[in-house]
Amino acid sequence: MTTATGSGPSAASTNGREMGPLWLNIQNVALKVTPEHFDQLCIDNPDLRLELTRAGELVVMAPAGGESSEKNFELAMEVGLWNRRTGLGRAFDSSCGYDFTGFGGGKLSPDVSWIARSRLEGVSLVGCIPVVPDFVIELRSATDGLKRLQEKMQDYRRLGVRLGLLIDPQGRRVELYRPERETEILEAPDGVDCGEVMPDFWLDLGRIWP
Repeated sequence: MTTATGSGPSAASTNGREMGPLWLNIQNVALKVTPEHFDQLCIDNPDLRLELTRAGELVVMAPAGGESSEKNFELAMEVGLWNRRTGLGRAFDSSCGYDFTGFGGGKLSPDVSWIARSRLEGVSLVGCIPVVPDFVIELRSATDGLKRLQEKMQDYRRLGVRLGLLIDPQGRRVELYRPERETEILEAPDGVDCGEVMPDFWLDLGRIWP
């Protein structure tokens, strides 16, 4: 994760000669911001993928590469088509942000998420959604550290997400997270039965494994 100084009048200079932007490597340092400052950062940096952990640490995620983007699209399409057929809720892609600060959490953006329709009555979908989703998917990309994603999944479980899937193409496995249950690990499954939360929904993983 890196950040840069601005150019222009305030840019650094040497002997009166203006220098270009200076980059500060902060990948090994946790930056803490308030939820309000996080919202402003999102407004000021619309092209960045930002998250805020429940400890107030800012997370800057690298843009997804083509391979991960394609797989994420496949997963979102599977959920979206099922939801269109059943009409049981609302489905969201990775650009959707959730505001969990009212539940002791941060501001996160799952790769795919779904919420039952009854739980969204009277809830505005403008801005970050202040509701804990029923179902989330996190897809590990080549640049994602597994430990960080597992911690994120643990947070989803703590918040009350009924079913969370961590899909790891590199390890060819899926980790299932449910409230008050041990994590279940499936080795390279053809798919995952999500019927416990989304009736008759089978998530096909045939296009995910390398």
